[in-house]
Amino acid sequence: MTANAMVSPIPTSQARTESPTAVSTMVRLVRESFAVVEPVSDQVGQFFYGMLFSITPSAREMFPANMQVQRSRLLRALVHVVQMVDRPEDLVPFLRQLGRDHRKFGVVSSHYEAVGMALIAAVKKFAGDHWTDEVERAWAEAYTIMARAMLDAAAADEGPAYWTAEIIDHERLGWDLAVVRLKPDYPLPYKPGQYVSVEVPQRPRLWRYFTPANAPRADGIVEFHIRGVENGWVSRSVVAHAKVGDKWRIGPPMGRIGVDRHAGRDVLMIAGGTGLAPMRAIIDDLAQWGENPRVHLFLGGRTRTDLYDLPYLRAVTATNPWLTVTAVVESEQDAAVHGLEHGTLADVVTRFGTWEERDILVSGSPSMIRSTVSRMLVAGTPLDRISYDPFTLD
Repeated sequence: MTANAMVSPIPTSQARTESPTAVSTMVRLVRESFAVVEPVSDQVGQFFYGMLFSITPSAREMFPANMQVQRSRLLRALVHVVQMVDRPEDLVPFLRQLGRDHRKFGVVSSHYEAVGMALIAAVKKFAGDHWTDEVERAWAEAYTIMARAMLDAAAADEGPAYWTAEIIDHERLGWDLAVVRLKPDYPLPYKPGQYVSVEVPQRPRLWRYFTPANAPRADGIVEFHIRGVENGWVSRSVVAHAKVGDKWRIGPPMGRIGVDRHAGRDVLMIAGGTGLAPMRAIIDDLAQWGENPRVHLFLGGRTRTDLYDLPYLRAVTATNPWLTVTAVVESEQDAAVHGLEHGTLADVVTRFGTWEERDILVSGSPSMIRSTVSRMLVAGTPLDRISYDPFTLD
């Protein structure tokens, strides 16, 4: 198959205005056709990268030497974004941040075209008789909308493509957990709650997302809480092998989790494990003010040892009456011994109420976010009150 065997999703500078019906049809066709190939997504991923590197050999340099971990990552992300094209209020801000973030790779317009062509070729190959001219146009149109938003944002960004930072402290809290503190060459302009992409010397070209656990400081120091997850090449290498003096590259800040002190609404925070990081950064920022909205943080883990930062949080509550912290563990024995709430975060949070009067922030593993949000919706929590960022750990 050649690159000319499909509709070319070339991002144009012309703004496109589609009717709601046309957008609905486009998204339906994309979702239905991908559902056909999803059972063989590994093969789709292999074909996708083969086609991409065939069309644009220079793109190979943007990826790690070992593609085992990377193979399905970009494909999953592309499909996830394309399937959200009918939700512009959520998708467009994310795409703009993603476009600015991709400047660190040296991505240009021709790379976007090559990725779109490879994506369509891969789905087409495995969709069989389900692939039609109408389906192909739907994929091309959806991808073009995505690429245009990213390209426009990248072109408008005048900041650096990435920041260089040096590790000044590596504190190991357990066999799978470390606190890493870095000092960037120049201050990183993130807002409390945002996350960043990171490249570490132990895993070149394997960029991963981590969240600063502190509010921006005058000295510029950024703190990350990193747990080595299963099959996490980057997270495990950071916990076990990162050392003082290592130089990291950090991409532009992303994400929309945050607290507006002047909105007049109280806040519910739900954090699992190191998903505490964005909530901690927000609390760190709020603690410098005398008056704040009421904040109730539910912090969860499997056992008491997973609640590694609970002493710090309890110290903050002692001097900040606007903050309440409820610790939750799934271990019944730990709950009884340490006087903690027992159950999953989804169990405990919904046991306390529906929280419909609060802005709700959720952070943790993808499975924890899915289960917690689903339970809250069933319990009657309004969807428009819930915020979480769409990235995965490691």
